[in-house]
Amino acid sequence: MGVPDDPWGQCDAGMYAVDDRGEIIVVNARAERLLGRTAGEMLGKDAHDLLHRGIGGERLPRSRCAMRQLLITGGTAQGDQEWLERGDGSLLEISWLVTACPAGALILFHPGGVVDPGEEPRTATASMSELDRLALLAETTATLTASLDEKETLRQLVHLVLPLLADWAVVDLRTEEGGVSRAAVVHYERGAVQRQRDLEGPMPPVPPESPMPLSRALRGVAAALIGPEDYEGAPGSDVAAVQRLLFETTGIHSACVVPIRGVREVIGAMTLGRSSQPGTFTAADLLLVEDIARRAGLALDNARLYERQRRVAETMQRHLLPRLPRVQGVEMSACYLPAPHASQVGGDWYDAFILSGGAVGLVIGDVVGHDLDAASGMAQVCNMLRAYAGEVEEPPHVIVDRLDQAVTRMAEDTMATVVFARLERAGDGRFRLSWTNAGHPPPLVVERDGRARFLEGGNGVLLGTGLRPDRVDASAELTPGSTVLFYTDGLIESPRHSLDEGLSRLSQVAGSLARRPLGSLCDALLTQVRPEDNDDDVAMLVLRVPG
Repeated sequence: MGVPDDPWGQCDAGMYAVDDRGEIIVVNARAERLLGRTAGEMLGKDAHDLLHRGIGGERLPRSRCAMRQLLITGGTAQGDQEWLERGDGSLLEISWLVTACPAGALILFHPGGVVDPGEEPRTATASMSELDRLALLAETTATLTASLDEKETLRQLVHLVLPLLADWAVVDLRTEEGGVSRAAVVHYERGAVQRQRDLEGPMPPVPPESPMPLSRALRGVAAALIGPEDYEGAPGSDVAAVQRLLFETTGIHSACVVPIRGVREVIGAMTLGRSSQPGTFTAADLLLVEDIARRAGLALDNARLYERQRRVAETMQRHLLPRLPRVQGVEMSACYLPAPHASQVGGDWYDAFILSGGAVGLVIGDVVGHDLDAASGMAQVCNMLRAYAGEVEEPPHVIVDRLDQAVTRMAEDTMATVVFARLERAGDGRFRLSWTNAGHPPPLVVERDGRARFLEGGNGVLLGTGLRPDRVDASAELTPGSTVLFYTDGLIESPRHSLDEGLSRLSQVAGSLARRPLGSLCDALLTQVRPEDNDDDVAMLVLRVPG
């Protein structure tokens, strides 16, 4: 008798197994049917985040997940009256058995009943114990401080409060220009959160003396329990008129509004509302929402501070990048791309300038770090290299050795990689490149017929180590029509593959683009070579000698 493809296929219980990180690795057919999800939709996902919900459909803090705790403590446990979210958003009540094993855990579950997705989830706050509230606040702190991106922080905030506390969440934020923007209006319905973008956008100015709840919250005066009755009369301000429209459009029958305070100032306000959920907000609910908003304010404040610092560093970095010189017969192009998602600022730079003897100095470099200090260090190293190269006619390795000594004397500890090269015309009219490399990825030469090779010689350790290594030069003659590419590691590095794979990919793609006009070559390389999961910035300097 053969072994069936699914040894758990005949099991009456739903079954899934997770690895030691809590990610689903096996699902049986019965679990697929009970959960209304295919195995492909579940494999590789965190089981707690994907499935486990509270009685009201709310996401549960990990500290309240008895099934997940077995991954830490080991052993076997069982229970009932837990809820899993099905593919259509409905809730499946289950009884369960979990057994830990060396590689993770095995979960068996039997269905109790299904809450129809047409029924709105019950409000869970009334039954929340003090321990549950503390767990929610702890989860809020851990979740919101995990990101320095304002949009991601708002998204996480909405998922924390919907549908646990309300079925509507509205966040109004003060802008750097002094205005107010309705940054998010989100509704929880039939198991999913939906943005109501037609209700978002710029808000009217906040009246300095208005007694209306939202205006008071945006000024940081007080939180309040509110309802549509607070907006039945003639609105005393444009802000009140916008809030009345919100109640009329959404059908909210009970709400609370709280300030979102940063360290030094009020950042905005959050309104939570119930339209389909039963019950009204209580004073205890208001205190809980205030605590959540306080944590959100600190997270948003940090995100804004980080973004301001990133913009300063990026602006400084862009202003320091030079205009390329005009060299007869030689085409040049360069580009700089900041890190994706505004996550980091690096110390990447390129430079090109005419040397005293008529040769062209070419530089590509990367100061270690991803912050304002890295950008500042880049400015100092870049300027020192220009100064040393312009003083006297010396080989590249001598100039870089002097630069290395200067870097070790800088007030801030700085380390950097750099390639410094000289491009000069030989007596026969051809061009010759000499260079020294201080720990940087090797330049790439692509000949006119598409053959590509890396310039591997002239290697030495990076700058700023204090080791005083013996540096050397290397040189190569460039065939007519050749293209030389200097680049930083942001173009090739990825957490998912080796550096050799990145270099191989660059060589293949650059070879296929050998005849691409130089003006569009950088963009093509960024599109086709740079890994999607790379979070570093990129600098490139490209030149082509005449054919």
